[in-house]
Amino acid sequence: MSEQTEGSERFRDELRACLHVARWVEEVADAAPYASLDDLLAVASDAATPLTPAEIDEALASHPRIGDKPAGEGAAARFSRTEQSSADAEDPELATAIASGNRAYEERFGRVFLIRAAGRSRAEILAELTRRLELDDASELVVVGEQLREITLLRLERLYADAATPIGAAA
Repeated sequence: MSEQTEGSERFRDELRACLHVARWVEEVADAAPYASLDDLLAVASDAATPLTPAEIDEALASHPRIGDKPAGEGAAARFSRTEQSSADAEDPELATAIASGNRAYEERFGRVFLIRAAGRSRAEILAELTRRLELDDASELVVVGEQLREITLLRLERLYADAATPIGAAA
């Protein structure tokens, strides 16, 4: 495998860790290289607006439940561990309430509850989970898409904040 191909595949793997949606990964990778993080974020946001219901399902397949410990050692699991850490993450009452809310959400919507956890306490997450359980299916699907975009952009910022060369350039 050539260095250029390896660099391209590495970039796609990094993108996949940010948003596991094949169409989005290809669209963002095909527009590389990016002269700046802002350019990458603009293309990434546009490519994720909107995500189809099938793409939301595809992305959710790689996200752990809020409150569950992410499995594995890949970049996506490392992101999730960091994003879900909060001062009240070990509160047993909040953990029980979130687990109960997760079950109710999955029964109601048929998918795992997803929220941008970074920067939010478990109490804030529980309040948002409770609020979103009252939404209709279409409204909740829009919110999930928005949350996926927010998570994706935060992950891209974390990955490429210190990029010194064009982002996504073949090696």
